[in-house]
This record gives sequence, C-alpha cells and structure tokens, in this order.
Amino acid sequence: MRPRGLVVAIDGPSGAGKSTAGRAVAERLGYVFLDTGAMYRALALAALRAGVPLDDAQAVASLAPA
Repeated sequence: MRPRGLVVAIDGPSGAGKSTAGRAVAERLGYVFLDTGAMYRALALAALRAGVPLDDAQAVASLAPA
C-alpha cells in the first residue's frame, strides 16, 4: 500500500509533452515519476501479442502483474 501523499496528474492530448513535463517536474521536486501512458501501451502490446481481445477488460487486466 502506498503511503498517503501528494499525487500529481497531467492531462492533455497525445504528443503534447505531458511525459516530458512530468518527468522534469518530478525530478525538480524529488518526486517519483510514473509514466502511466507507457504502462497502458505496454499492456496493450502484451494483449495483442497474446491474442487477447482489447475489449475484454478482465482478460487484459489478467496480463498485468499484481
């Protein structure tokens, strides 16, 4: 379980520089940067490679490590 603390989310269209800005802000403030967009893309790739339909949420979620 994560200790309580500040979580910062940056929303915007793809290619807008969210990850670049987030990484820079996290480094400057001494925070941990978690690129959830990369996580989603990696999970989608794993599903495609495993032949799991992307519209089967439970099957896709089962590919993610706990």
